[in-house]
Amino acid sequence: MRSVEDQQIKVTAAAVAPRPVRVAISEAQGLLCAEDVVTERPLPGFDQAAIDGYAVRSVDVQGAGADIRDEDGEPIDLTLPVVGEVAAGSRQPIRLQPRQTVRVDTGAPLPTLADAVLPLDFTDGGRARIKVYEPVRSGDYVRRIGDDVQPGDIAVRAGTIIGAAQVGLLAAVGRDKVLVHPRPRLSVISIGGELVDIDRTPGPGQVYDVNSYALAAAARDAGADVNRVGIVSADPRRLRDVVEGQLVRSEVVVIAGAVGGWASEQIREALAGLGELEIARVAMHPGSVQGFGRLGRDEVPTFLLPSNPVGALVVFEVMVRPLIRIALGRRHPMRRVVRARTIMPIASMAGRRGYLRAQLMRDEQTGEYLVQPLGGNGSSHLLSTLAEANSLIVLEPDVTEVRTGDEVPVAFLAQRG
Repeated sequence: MRSVEDQQIKVTAAAVAPRPVRVAISEAQGLLCAEDVVTERPLPGFDQAAIDGYAVRSVDVQGAGADIRDEDGEPIDLTLPVVGEVAAGSRQPIRLQPRQTVRVDTGAPLPTLADAVLPLDFTDGGRARIKVYEPVRSGDYVRRIGDDVQPGDIAVRAGTIIGAAQVGLLAAVGRDKVLVHPRPRLSVISIGGELVDIDRTPGPGQVYDVNSYALAAAARDAGADVNRVGIVSADPRRLRDVVEGQLVRSEVVVIAGAVGGWASEQIREALAGLGELEIARVAMHPGSVQGFGRLGRDEVPTFLLPSNPVGALVVFEVMVRPLIRIALGRRHPMRRVVRARTIMPIASMAGRRGYLRAQLMRDEQTGEYLVQPLGGNGSSHLLSTLAEANSLIVLEPDVTEVRTGDEVPVAFLAQRG
């Protein structure tokens, strides 16, 4: 029986990242940047107001707020005339003279000679003339040209996952397209004479095709571009034709169903002309029996997963998902693992690494992680428990029993909510 690590090494060695492509920045979110984006212009491109207020020469308002009085002992207000107004987007140049001010909106270009902006709260908000209550220093409330990015700076580095902030920065520096590692294309096929699609009513001995829908969703969650082929006949010629067609358009192919016994031998024989598909027993549960090979001219990684939806999803999580993440260029393809204290006993199968569905929680008072297993040893077929799970407890082959209160490693699944 092959270890999980050995099977993972065999699988991930087959990962091939699609060639980088240039896409519109609106389509780049969630992808890995494949180039250093070097800026050609400063950002901001001009000195601009960082707040609504009044553009001033800072030297003209230094006395504001001081206790200055005239010869009769009366307090002297510092006032300035308002000689204009500049809105954001204005292209009309204005030159500020000494002891004058101009009303400016946030983002408006700063008048020539102005070196600061008085916030409205520092004044009485006058339209023709303002009283100044507090001083500002040179550069206060001003976004200087190139404060954010200078020409020649790298706005987004290769290897960065492009999120909302990166899309915004690319737009800010005038880039409409960016080179990215595209999503690997993955095809999902279901095999089984007992299967019917969800738009039909199952007859005697028939069940809905769960796997193609569940595995397609898991692949999208992992970051793949998915083609759900659906149910395909196990007729050798038909199966070969379908798989061969998907190998041309995919970086990964997943076939669910008939993974053990005579049925899997039929599938292997049907696909023999496309390459070797090895059926192996892996020291894990559920999903011990699984198939993997490189098929077609491009040696496309191809998986044969159990017909049991829970086993298929667990094998996908352990074997297929890391391959997708590597193909996306992610440096850390595995799920985050934490240590959590169990709140009930756990039993696991000897000699196999257990991947047990669980709910991970956190104690509000101590911050400690707590984990509750879902289902028991005899419930590996129950899809409802997997739907409730937000994590997998991972138990090594030599661990058969875990007591309440023991710590175990727990892998986060995709967060819900």
